[in-house]
Amino acid sequence: MNDLQNTGRVAVITGASSGIGAATARALAADGYRVALLARRLDRIQALAEELDNGSIAIRADVTDRDQLLTAAQRVQDELGGADVLVNNAGVMLLGPFSPDQHEDYRTMIEANLLGSITATEVFLDQLKDGGGDLINISSVAGRTARATNGVYAATKWGVNGWSESLRQELLPDVRVTLIEPGVVDTELPTHITHEATREAVQKGYDTATVKPEEVAEVIAFVLSRPRHLAINEILLRPADQLG
Repeated sequence: MNDLQNTGRVAVITGASSGIGAATARALAADGYRVALLARRLDRIQALAEELDNGSIAIRADVTDRDQLLTAAQRVQDELGGADVLVNNAGVMLLGPFSPDQHEDYRTMIEANLLGSITATEVFLDQLKDGGGDLINISSVAGRTARATNGVYAATKWGVNGWSESLRQELLPDVRVTLIEPGVVDTELPTHITHEATREAVQKGYDTATVKPEEVAEVIAFVLSRPRHLAINEILLRPADQLG
């Protein structure tokens, strides 16, 4: 365990059932955190909580449902003593040509990627402020570089970026805000794309992804291990061979 890491801290991770979320749970548990694992797939996070075997808990919660988040926040307060860290990781990447046929995907991305992070933060904010906390927002390279077929996805990530900077200024020094912007990472994100041709094309790139979720999780753990007087506000990371 890093000497700078406080033991007994509590981290809440949304989208903890796979990918970066699950990897971050393992990394933070190794650093002494108890973790509240939030996701829609309860079976997966229950299995992960059992694997961690350190008092972490699994809570079924959809970030688009404020009532579920309120229930989750109460459980975190009652069972773990409140959150010191919130990792807003839940999100979807439903790429495809801009078309009326994709209108449901657009709403889904906006509600999960942007409003979900905003709502989760609003619900857990008092806990984070109590004693000094950390907010980690998982954005994307797409929050900096839009391209054909990713317009609404990029819009949600640009939104997360702008909102994070505003929060950074508003919440300092009580809560440190860090924005993590990964490029292609070996996760299941492409499998949810509903536009078949786009899904097949994107999956080819992800099939050869060299950056693993565990490597992003190591970055998050490093950020959180810094002393309170040091805030790392933004990290952009890509595979070494990714151009855009």
